[in-house]
Amino acid sequence: MNDAPKRVIWIVAGETSGDGYGATVALRLREQCRDVIIRGMGGERMREAGVETFVDSTELGIIGFWEALKHLFFFMGLLKRMVARAASERPDTVVLIDYPGFNLQLAKRLHKLGIRVVWYVSPQVWAWRSGRIWKLADCCDRMLCIFPFEPECYAPTKLKAEFVGHPLLEILKPYREKVSEREDDLVLLLPGSRRQELQRLMPSFVDAAVRLHRSHPNLRFEFAMPRQAILDYAKELLPSCADRENWPEFQWSCGETRARMRTASCAIAASGTVTVEAAILGLPVVVAYKLSAITWWMAKRVIKISTITIANLVCKKTVFEERLQDDCTGEKLADALEKLLPDGERREEVVRLMAEFTQRLGAVGDVSDNVARIVLDEKEELQKKN
Repeated sequence: MNDAPKRVIWIVAGETSGDGYGATVALRLREQCRDVIIRGMGGERMREAGVETFVDSTELGIIGFWEALKHLFFFMGLLKRMVARAASERPDTVVLIDYPGFNLQLAKRLHKLGIRVVWYVSPQVWAWRSGRIWKLADCCDRMLCIFPFEPECYAPTKLKAEFVGHPLLEILKPYREKVSEREDDLVLLLPGSRRQELQRLMPSFVDAAVRLHRSHPNLRFEFAMPRQAILDYAKELLPSCADRENWPEFQWSCGETRARMRTASCAIAASGTVTVEAAILGLPVVVAYKLSAITWWMAKRVIKISTITIANLVCKKTVFEERLQDDCTGEKLADALEKLLPDGERREEVVRLMAEFTQRLGAVGDVSDNVARIVLDEKEELQKKN
């Protein structure tokens, strides 16, 4: 009879994308270790994968310095509760997925408790706050990177960092394998998954649709939203977005974004993971984003890259055009999107570059299998070192 204690793994994800990544890792952990107990912070997808979420992360996505400051006491309380639970429960390994503002503080405290920390999805230290490289090296036992250029960032430290591949290649595989005909007249509008994003982006998205509708009356425009609460909020905002004269009829979908990405012609998308999904699924997009004035002012002084779009960084070329902050207007979005329509001047080039980008994201083996193997082996590896 095997009386060995069960392995307890925590997975901590604070945003929608991390929730999806955490879910696939949880499934692979169970395949590789039947008796593993998986708990943590996450959303619906992690719960569907059998993770006991003692913190629901559904509405924890906060954008910008000022916005985070307003929620400071909430996050301090959450951090305190999670550290106390970790001290009591003593998980074997904690997997922290991105969400660096919160997870870095958690990692420091877990390290002091002697709990092993595996960080999955490196913070964007190559874009800003490179000083975090040394902080992460001090409190993490392993860094698992999803972009091929990231491990080099940690070369000056003793932290073992490796490229495991991008989890979206695995998650999106069923959509990529399904043959779908693109609807030349369908334009997707993807304004984000957070209320703040919708407030700032929807007026420009609607104005762009109105402008394109005037010159291309055959086009259909669909808001593809990640969940019902955000769809309902978008519908509340819509009437105040722009003058309703000559509006197209907007369509709506919920929870079907990836399927719609395989059938739409092109899209306007909020900057973020969705643009990586679009590239993998072969959907040309214009990238849009707006921040609060103070956050934008601060960002311009600390961000050290010329583009915020991952596909552009990986390929070192303009895969997707960006319209950010003051340039994120209906007129400029419409002009950029027109180039991506079926007969647009950039469409052929963008299709080719998306394929190049997707090829560069691959790694040896299944991404989540790679991560699960490292998570389960971490304790043994560290014991050998000691």
